Order: sequence, then structure tokens, then C-alpha cells
Amino acid sequence: MMTNLFSSFDPSTTLNMQINWIALASPLLILPNKLWIQESRNSMIKKLFLYKINEEMTFIYKNKQILILMKSMFMYILIMNLMGLIPYMFTPTSHLSISMSLALPMWLSMILYSWINSTNLMFTHLLPTNTPMLIAPFMIVVESLSNLIRPISLSVRLSANMIAGHLLMTLLGNINQINLIPTIMLLQMILLMFEMAVSLIQAYVFSILMTMYSSEIP
Repeated sequence: MMTNLFSSFDPSTTLNMQINWIALASPLLILPNKLWIQESRNSMIKKLFLYKINEEMTFIYKNKQILILMKSMFMYILIMNLMGLIPYMFTPTSHLSISMSLALPMWLSMILYSWINSTNLMFTHLLPTNTPMLIAPFMIVVESLSNLIRPISLSVRLSANMIAGHLLMTLLGNINQINLIPTIMLLQMILLMFEMAVSLIQAYVFSILMTMYSSEIP
């Protein structure tokens, strides 16, 4: 019997530790296309999918280097989210340490680059235009806190949304009454489709928000 409900998501055995590392590395093996393989239906769907994402990000920001990075991050998070729907498979993005390791380095690199290369413009971003002088110090503090909390909000949003559906499916799976099995199976199928949508939406939200943050760099 589990002492903690959330312990079902913790790696507790040597096998689970190996699965954790496999889950983190498998998107890197899935993403690259082999040059000698002809165009298939799967590759065409993936290209169409990436094209639509590129249109969404280009509308916000037109820096090609940032867009390539964000599209790669989107596919990486999406594959890890979908892998968590496989039975007995570890979901890396459900842990705050993994999601924070994705959000913090990207945010920190953009902040350091902008403050080092455009210090004066970054100071002007801390104070909105036409701000009264009486509340100017307060607005600077608020803007500074909002910038500092961005990686935390990104990582917590991703981890919380990924663990919520998995936790609900775990609770339904612990019900062993025979007369409720058909109802539970139906609910599990509905939750599975819902979790697939959540996996896609959370990867999209993470990449789009990071693109919006990068668009503020002078």
C-alpha cells in the first residue's frame, strides 16, 4: 500500500530508474529523420504539424534561431507527455525538476543576453509608458517580480497539468469492484483522450509562452 498518493510517480526501483533515463532520451531518438528513408505518411504529418506550429510562432516572433529552438522544445515536450500515457511508463514532465530544467536555462539565457547587450532598453521595459511618478517604484518592483517568476510559472503549470490527469486515472484504477468495471473502463478511455489533448496543449502553451518571452528581448 502506498504511503503517499503521489509516490506512484516516483522512481523506486532500478528498473524504473532506467526507464526514467530512457524516457528522457527517447525523444532525441524519435525526432531526427533518417536521410535514406523515403517520405512516408508519418513524416508528412509531422512536417504539416511543424508547419502549423511555425505559423503560430512566426506570428509572435520572427527570429529564425529562436523559432527552431522553440519548435524542437515543443516536439520534445510533446513526445515526453504522450509517452506518459503508456502503461507503466514514466512521465518526465510530471516532475518539477525536469520541467524546471527545461524552463530555467532558456529563460536565464534570454535574460542574461538582453541585460548584457541592451541594458538601457531592459531598464525601460521595467517601467510602462505613461506611468505616474508616484507609483513608478511600485511598478518597477512588480515588473521585476513578474520577470523572475516566469520560469517557475512555466514549470509548475506543465508539471501540475501533467500529474493531475495521471493521478485521476490512478485513483480510478484502484477501484476493484466488479460491477463498476464497465463504467471505469469508459471513464478511463475518456480520460485517456482528454490526457492526449492536455499533452498537446501543454507543449503548445510552454513553447508559445517562451516565444512570447523571447519576443521582449531587444
